[in-house]
Amino acid sequence: MSRTAAILLAAGSSRRMAGTVADKILAPLAGKPVFAHTAAAFFRSGVVDFFVVTYRNQRQMVELSAYAPTPAIFVPGGTERQDSVAAALAELPEDVAYVFIHDCARPLVRADQLVGLHKIVRREKAVVLAHRVTDTIKVHRGEGMLRTLDRDHLWAMETPQVFSRDLICRAYAKAAKGRKRLTDDAAAVELLKHPIALLENPHPNPKITSPADLAYAEFLLSPPAE
Repeated sequence: MSRTAAILLAAGSSRRMAGTVADKILAPLAGKPVFAHTAAAFFRSGVVDFFVVTYRNQRQMVELSAYAPTPAIFVPGGTERQDSVAAALAELPEDVAYVFIHDCARPLVRADQLVGLHKIVRREKAVVLAHRVTDTIKVHRGEGMLRTLDRDHLWAMETPQVFSRDLICRAYAKAAKGRKRLTDDAAAVELLKHPIALLENPHPNPKITSPADLAYAEFLLSPPAE
């Protein structure tokens, strides 16, 4: 019987936190570490059978292990995000058929979204959690030249991004061969010209990259005022 795995990316450098916290993945958020919120959502969803957690150093690994879902293995992260993903993919057991890839800096992912993504990936082989762009987006080409993009066709990518194991492994192999720099996993699959489904997210799922993001996530998790 095939299984589903989740790669939980926790090896980021936290440079943009400007020294306010040493490690944003372990920063306190609503009474527990940021990582613990992600781990709890995956545990509640019940759709993942195996976890691979990438970590930045031995001290972080020890702290993450206290909150990681089980069964899990820990893999040292690479210099870039795509290096961490590639290292984690290489450690997946042979019977894994589908793979969630999630940035643990997005702690507000919901269990019901994970269930929805799991249903779609078994049909479409590739699906990404995303939200519609509501701002007006322009391309700046220098010398004051602007071009407005049609926001009806613009989506902001989030994580998790979920793929069949064969598809994402082939995609990362092609990216590595072409020395492509990836900002997300869907970009690797785009190299294979494989269609990617979108699951629209109506709920905030911010990525914590700055102190303001951490404060915003804390606000979102606060109980409503009476």
